[in-house]
Amino acid sequence: MAHQPFHLPAKQALFATDTAPDGPPEGERWSTWETATHGPKPRPDWVITDLGAVEADLGILKSGKEADVHVVRRWVPGTDRSIALAAKRFRASEHRMFHRDAGYLEGRRVRRSREMRAMARRTDFGKELITGQWAFAEFDALCRLWAMGMPVPYPVQLDETEMLMEFIGTDHPDGPVAAPRLHQVRGEQASLGDLWEQFERFVLDLADAGWAHGDLSPYNLLVHDSRLVVIDWPQVVDIVGNPQGFGFLERDVRTVCAWFERKGLAVDADELFGDAAALAASRA
Repeated sequence: MAHQPFHLPAKQALFATDTAPDGPPEGERWSTWETATHGPKPRPDWVITDLGAVEADLGILKSGKEADVHVVRRWVPGTDRSIALAAKRFRASEHRMFHRDAGYLEGRRVRRSREMRAMARRTDFGKELITGQWAFAEFDALCRLWAMGMPVPYPVQLDETEMLMEFIGTDHPDGPVAAPRLHQVRGEQASLGDLWEQFERFVLDLADAGWAHGDLSPYNLLVHDSRLVVIDWPQVVDIVGNPQGFGFLERDVRTVCAWFERKGLAVDADELFGDAAALAASRA
């Protein structure tokens, strides 16, 4: 499957002149950095934190049940400083699907019993709380995983239910090109054996930290410059704290192992799950 670049809109459209007097001189909005919760330090050099920066939406990258991912351009007017970011925008409660929430939310807690009851009953208030929990859970997980040196995108910021993170791909002059997902990778693009070793190490390191991804598949593993990068973390699971934690871990392992087996690589899902489960259990 070909990967089409995201082309910047025409300059006349991107650099709008009919904005409000206090609006940005270029782009669609001012940078949201000032009002957001920021990612971990030390911050990568490429992150633009200038309050005078502006942003424009370049288009949708991925649409999902709980959120859509857009590509956003952030730049500083009058300079050559510009970056592409992935913007994950969690859906409002009336547009989200909540049938999967219950199992993942087990083991998570909020401070107030009223909020816990609302979430359990799926009231409108409870659904809004769950939406916020999904966004915060993913941002918090990415911050911790990045600090641990795990293969995840750098989480730039969280502003309510929009998370900006590192764009995994190549930022060409004619537009960013997203890295392919594992299921799209061809043999000449990367070594299956090397990708398997990266996956195996990731699963074991994650289990050693007490976590399972919870929804792992070849569709949320990216391959960029032969490096595996793991995305989509809102359902991250505490393996011991969640009653279904070991089940989620096993499903993660077997789903991805099945893909490698279909590609002709001999792997042992039982061994990998057993090793990961033992690491997680040792933390109890």
